[in-house]
Amino acid sequence: MNRVKDFPDHHDAELVMKLYELRREPVMRESRGAVSSRYWPKNADEALGVYKPDHPLNAAFRQVSTYWEMAYGMARHGVLHPDFMIESNSEGLFLLARVEPYLAELRKSRPTAFRNAEWIANQCVGGREAMETYRARVKQTLATK
Repeated sequence: MNRVKDFPDHHDAELVMKLYELRREPVMRESRGAVSSRYWPKNADEALGVYKPDHPLNAAFRQVSTYWEMAYGMARHGVLHPDFMIESNSEGLFLLARVEPYLAELRKSRPTAFRNAEWIANQCVGGREAMETYRARVKQTLATK
């Protein structure tokens, strides 16, 4: 069973600052930009196509998705207070909102895909609030694409 921290402390603040620093790393920033602007799947084939090694977003998607899984895993496993963390680290949930309709299909080949992001989205007040916003943004954006 996962133990969630009761309240944030200075260690949480240090980890949140480190996560911010890592997001600013040039290759990570480039990958985040590419995924944010170009990964808008409209069906399962498009959602899963990014996992093919020759897909133009493959490397960026893997970097971004595993970064957020690592970060959200810290909260899921009690290393970092989830609501404190999500206040400044909800970007990974925006990616989850784009892949969420295709998770069942994705998990046929990758059973643990987005497990930590999904936990944050469902078990954390801030995560639930962020997902409401991100789901609406995804729906609106896909309607114009």
